[in-house]
Amino acid sequence: MAAPASPDSAVKQRLVIENCAIATVDAHDTEYATGHVVVADRVIESVGAGPAPEGLENVVRRIDGTGHLVTPGLINTHHHFYQWITRGLATDHNLFNWLVALYPTWARIDAPMLAAATQGSLGMMVKGGVTTASDHHYVFPRGSGDLVGAELAAAAEIGARITLARGSMDRSEKDGGLPPDFAVETTEGALLATEEAIDTHHDASFGSMVHIAAAPCSPFSVSTELMREGAALARRKGVRMHTHGSETVEEEKFCHELFGMGPTDYFESTGWLGDDVWMAHCVHMNDSDIAAFARTGTGVAHCPSSNARLAAGIARVPDMLAAGVPVGLGVDGTASNESGELHTELRNALLINRLGAHKEAALNARKALRLGTYGGAQVLGRTSEIGSLEAGKLADLVLWKLDGLGHSSIADPVTALVFGAAAPVTLSLVGGRPVVEDNHLSNVDEDAIARTARAEAQRLARIAAEG
Repeated sequence: MAAPASPDSAVKQRLVIENCAIATVDAHDTEYATGHVVVADRVIESVGAGPAPEGLENVVRRIDGTGHLVTPGLINTHHHFYQWITRGLATDHNLFNWLVALYPTWARIDAPMLAAATQGSLGMMVKGGVTTASDHHYVFPRGSGDLVGAELAAAAEIGARITLARGSMDRSEKDGGLPPDFAVETTEGALLATEEAIDTHHDASFGSMVHIAAAPCSPFSVSTELMREGAALARRKGVRMHTHGSETVEEEKFCHELFGMGPTDYFESTGWLGDDVWMAHCVHMNDSDIAAFARTGTGVAHCPSSNARLAAGIARVPDMLAAGVPVGLGVDGTASNESGELHTELRNALLINRLGAHKEAALNARKALRLGTYGGAQVLGRTSEIGSLEAGKLADLVLWKLDGLGHSSIADPVTALVFGAAAPVTLSLVGGRPVVEDNHLSNVDEDAIARTARAEAQRLARIAAEG
């Protein structure tokens, strides 16, 4: 009897996309005005100019990409999924006042609420071209159920890759922090729960759908002990680290008053600079801060719409990139970016950064696309798998429709995608599997997600009102 076939010798099923423009976002920014992508099972087999190679076997699907642009899947490096069910609140507040207004509501969230919010947040992003998303979840009320498990199960139904940054807060109002006392964990409890999440869910294998990161929330909601011990835990377990940093001038003042130093120096003193770390926002960074991030390889999740919504300021993204700081894009939570879409952040990152010191030279369309793809892969530590269209990488890609009215007179497809109206997604693949087809989610009922999210938002509002 013949030996069983090994996985390497198994028959590969192929999907072929042809006649499309292609932006690979590889190291040379290779582009093809008309080209092809061949997907074999879950990886990219070939990408290049002209039609696909002849004689391909087991082609189960062939797509005519005329009028389309293919790019790597977008990568969201910072979000708070739970906020989907608290959108549209505290719309005229700065960060600290916004947090104080919303913490009492957020502290009543439970597992069904988070599951519904996850599908709303992730579904909206995936419809807009996101194939990998990082969620920073730091609210764990007592008796709320298995929030990590609920979120990951809800995300799995949609089909995107997830980096779940298991957040934590242990500095409440009584300790000089912002969260109410009932909204935080103990230091020991937060560390134990983070370790359990890593041990239970983190998968470091090639093509993994779930990564876990250690992610104390922010200097104004976390003790120094939790920061130091969280860093030690992450490095012992070999996972990445995430937190908020240098978001507002109020945070800068808070750190000087409480720690006697600015945020970057405080992070360095607690072990929170390194090439295994990325931070959200980083709006208020001086030259020394940027140099420290570049020296240590610390990454940044740039969230332009949220920074504008909360009047936080304009991050120095061109200076970070020039210094060699890894930078990706983030939606941030949908209570501070109600649209919840990353493809709009390509445009907003470009436009908002042109309001800064570098003016029209700050970013261009291709630099913005790189932030949203390869830059995100850098920040999440997955450049060997995703972020560019190259043979051997995972088939996480998006086919954008650019031949409609919204883009009809823009000749350059990358310019059309970044500068133009939000482009419809004809097809989005994660590991070769469709997650969007014809601008609709492939694996879940969008109307059902909307109904459930609306009901859970109303339930949360009632519970919060009852106190």
